[in-house]
Amino acid sequence: MVRQLSFTSETSSIDFLKSPSKSDKRDSRYLYRAVAFILLITTLMGVSVYRLVGLQLIEGKQNRIRAEENRIRLLPIPSNRGRILDRNDQPLAENHLTRAVYLWPKEQTQEEWKQSAPQLSKVLDVPTEEIIAKLEKVNYNSAAPVRIARYVTPEAFVWIGENALELPGVEIRSDSNRYYPQGSVASHVLGYIGEATLEDLKANPEYPMGMIVGKLGLEAGANEQLAGVWGARLVEVNAQNQELRLLGEKPSIGGKGIKLTLDIALQKAAEQGIGYRRGAAVAINVKTGEVLAMASSPRFNPNTFTKPISTEEWEDLQGLENPFLNRTLQGYPPGSTFKIVSAAAGMGSGKFSPGSMIATSASITVGGITFHEHSGGYGVIGFRDALAFSSNTFFYRLGMAVGAEEIAKWAGRFGIGSTDLKLLKLGEGSTGFVPTPDNKEEIFGEPWYLGDTITMSIGQGAVLATPLELAVMVATAANGGNRVKPHLLADMTNTPETKPVPTGLDPQVINTIKEGLVSVVQYGTGQGMNDGTIPLTGGKTGTSEVLWQQSHSLFVGFGPANNPEIAIAVVIENGGYGSVAAAPVAKQMFQTYFSQKKK
Repeated sequence: MVRQLSFTSETSSIDFLKSPSKSDKRDSRYLYRAVAFILLITTLMGVSVYRLVGLQLIEGKQNRIRAEENRIRLLPIPSNRGRILDRNDQPLAENHLTRAVYLWPKEQTQEEWKQSAPQLSKVLDVPTEEIIAKLEKVNYNSAAPVRIARYVTPEAFVWIGENALELPGVEIRSDSNRYYPQGSVASHVLGYIGEATLEDLKANPEYPMGMIVGKLGLEAGANEQLAGVWGARLVEVNAQNQELRLLGEKPSIGGKGIKLTLDIALQKAAEQGIGYRRGAAVAINVKTGEVLAMASSPRFNPNTFTKPISTEEWEDLQGLENPFLNRTLQGYPPGSTFKIVSAAAGMGSGKFSPGSMIATSASITVGGITFHEHSGGYGVIGFRDALAFSSNTFFYRLGMAVGAEEIAKWAGRFGIGSTDLKLLKLGEGSTGFVPTPDNKEEIFGEPWYLGDTITMSIGQGAVLATPLELAVMVATAANGGNRVKPHLLADMTNTPETKPVPTGLDPQVINTIKEGLVSVVQYGTGQGMNDGTIPLTGGKTGTSEVLWQQSHSLFVGFGPANNPEIAIAVVIENGGYGSVAAAPVAKQMFQTYFSQKKK
């Protein structure tokens, strides 16, 4: 069947079955053009309709997801760090509610952030470079927020609120911030906190951006226990960053608190006694090794690091006084306090007995070098008077008879150079050093001389001991000859890892040393400790020479004399005689300790 298509007008009709004339051919060309035009329009309309359908049906879901991503945010929930308490549950480090500023990187372009950063810097007192660095660290296209300030002043809070529309992606949220209610007290024990660095984040992939971590002291050493785990909230917000609804939440897990062996009252007494001088003081339980006080001066205030710190503040903290240095874990020549070790070595070696007597004199000369006594000599005396009067020539002769290796051995047994710092959880510090012929040759490339043994026997020369080790040394003498293991965490007390180590000294030897130390206070160089304000104690003064400077002042002691409970060691740099500078600090600490016992 042949289909016909005709167009009819008032004047003519066209039949495609007829043979075409010239006019018919011309009309056909017009017709073909009209049909082609109609087909073109139809095709273009089809493409447009297809695109529209694609946008609505195919890409509509993706666009909806994009829209939702612009309105849905995953908000981190910082965890509270665990509290730090002293032995009597007094707070040393806790948390309080504060406001923090977060940026949402993708809400501004890189160039826009470079314009916004200086404005925020001025208001928040955070360097522009630091803001830009944090944005670059997470990437400008990041959907996760980055915290740029952990503390917001009321003025900054108002300014950001007033300029919110001009600062897209800037948000103020409640946060948890560290707070040290005692200020600078025990700062070297507590340490301080700060935001995790790039190195921290790489080493701990589970850390979120802005994680607060310990940087020094127990905050760093016990960080894993204190830190906790961050949570998150999935919320829908509007264009003004106002929350519309909560879509899901994973609560944060707070860090575990720790209880210390420190007694905050005794710690304050130690710090007040030292004052603004450079030095250190340590108090420990003579039976358990619990650290009751651990004071180092100068100090710093860890609250300084809970908010932005200025360049000037940081430079002050890096000054010559070096307030970050924990002097309780730094080596000092122990001076005459080391005579406790020499006495133990003399009797422990079997070369001398508790009843032995040694002649003293104004000086002795060895190898053409003269070594002096404090005075004209004390005649022939025993260990008790030798310790009481701190006779040098007594211990010169003892040292030459015993030898350097024997003295070094007993120094280690009394804790010098052998104290385990890992038990403190402080992360850094040094131990003492006691020279021997072998290690002098190895370290200095020099032979050992008899004069080295002489100076070593009175705690001079190359001998070094930390204030913590000096406290362990006198505690060992006070408790019957067991070297305690100092520690700061209360849950470590009376555990296998802190069990005291016996020195092997005969009880009669220990009693002889204790009697000598009590004699120091009764009628020797430490009589200032025996004024009736505290129970009778035992102790030993020390003065260690420092080249071109005034001597360091030292004192070690224990009390009460008849049933020792506490051991104390004090070092005052360039303080002069031990009885003048260091002993009064120890006395103040004893007064605080015994006054608390009466309550």
